[in-house]
Amino acid sequence: MNYYSENFSIKTLFKWTIICLIIGILSGSTSSFFLVSLNWVTEYRENNSWIIWLLPIGGLFIGLVYHYYGKTAVKGNNLILEEYENPQKPIPLLMAPLVLIGTLITHLLGGSAGREGTAVQMSTAISDQLTRVFKLNNSERKTILILGISAGFASVFGTPLAGAIFALEVVFFSRINFKSVFTSFLVAYISYYVVELWHVKHTHYFISSVPNFSFLNLFWVSISGILFGLTALFFSKTTHFWHELFSKYISYPPVRPFVGGVILSISFYFIVTTKYIGLGIPSIVDAFNHTSANYDFLLKILFTGFTLGAGFKGGEVTPLFFIGATLGSSLSLFIPLPIALLAGMGFVAVFSGATHTPIACTIMGMELFGLESGIYIVIACVIAYFFQDL
Repeated sequence: MNYYSENFSIKTLFKWTIICLIIGILSGSTSSFFLVSLNWVTEYRENNSWIIWLLPIGGLFIGLVYHYYGKTAVKGNNLILEEYENPQKPIPLLMAPLVLIGTLITHLLGGSAGREGTAVQMSTAISDQLTRVFKLNNSERKTILILGISAGFASVFGTPLAGAIFALEVVFFSRINFKSVFTSFLVAYISYYVVELWHVKHTHYFISSVPNFSFLNLFWVSISGILFGLTALFFSKTTHFWHELFSKYISYPPVRPFVGGVILSISFYFIVTTKYIGLGIPSIVDAFNHTSANYDFLLKILFTGFTLGAGFKGGEVTPLFFIGATLGSSLSLFIPLPIALLAGMGFVAVFSGATHTPIACTIMGMELFGLESGIYIVIACVIAYFFQDL
């Protein structure tokens, strides 16, 4: 099959440039609003810790809304992939406000979740509405879905190159055409710069010291990559376990996050810390400078898997960053590599293993931490990717 056979005329180029501009502006703006709102609810929760006791009520609300108004949207990212593989009907625009509200409630009340799933779902739900506006066929609609994923990821993390590659890698390179590649990069950069225009800041991480590459360091990076891959596997198994457990014993979906919220609220009360709720960005930043406790990554796996398995909304990627960075940081007690380098490797390698996107994760690592750490990042991401499938 020739993937370059489509007539990529000036008219086609103009049409897709306009589509990318629309998606980039809308996606960048919605991600900006989401990031600002997320910062606000996080700050409010940190200053009013009593609100965590309302987590069961918030969970019940999310469950009821999705049960009665979002039976299709509840599939989340899986719906996007299903529509890419077998186009049936447009992704409902309602997915965007539902996942936005659900994620903000989850973070406001103390659930352990991420943000990329929200950004990608909002962006893709908005993007797919252009299918009807521009009268696109099924092949062109696949490109629209790729653009939604690319714009959402790039805008929420501030990594346009990784966002473009991530979208392409998620749907596999063998199933895309040149137009999808070109427009994925274009829309990623547009949405990224729209967020910049809104003056919304992303978190910055630094690896101040990168040692010279050697066979001994290769050995230590390989050991680290194996541990990162096994951790990604454990995270995936844990999240699946909680989802299956709630589905098996609680038949009425809206009650699942209510019960989960009760258990989470009580748990957070007894551990006397908010370290493992929400995004956990302060802990991620700290992992680059100070050795994390060797149980930090395990508790984050437990609480994130439980939160998402119970039916709360939010993504997995930022918790994966937390898990990887704190694991890498704690490994500095045993592995003779700089703490920031180990944290950075874990940051992207656990993500690589869990999402099966080693190329995008490698590029993200270079975008976030600099090219100097590139050789270590790529080895850790590739090894983690392979060991996640054990």
